[in-house]
Amino acid sequence: MKKNSFSYTYLLGFLLVVLTGSAFATPVFNIEIRNHLFYPAELTIPVDTKVKLLINNTDTSAEEFESYELNREKVIPGKSTGVVFIGPLKKGVYPFFGEFFPKTAQGSIHVD
Repeated sequence: MKKNSFSYTYLLGFLLVVLTGSAFATPVFNIEIRNHLFYPAELTIPVDTKVKLLINNTDTSAEEFESYELNREKVIPGKSTGVVFIGPLKKGVYPFFGEFFPKTAQGSIHVD
């Protein structure tokens, strides 16, 4: 009987870890760099929530995701994907730009 009790306890603990881990997963948002532009140029994320940005650079040249307001900078080589975590943030608009092509690569995070 003790062996079954241990098995059920182990199974219950395993299920709690799996279920709570997926229930509280960090939201993921995708941004693409294409022709030295960000797509989408405007991204809306939830207020007071930490989020993960997957930034896929489809250009052959590197680009740097940069934002003074978000206090983030990340160089993303050509034909690769970079990860940037932001938040939790208050409601507002947070601009970002591409350091290597600042006249064309511009965007903003809208927090609602």
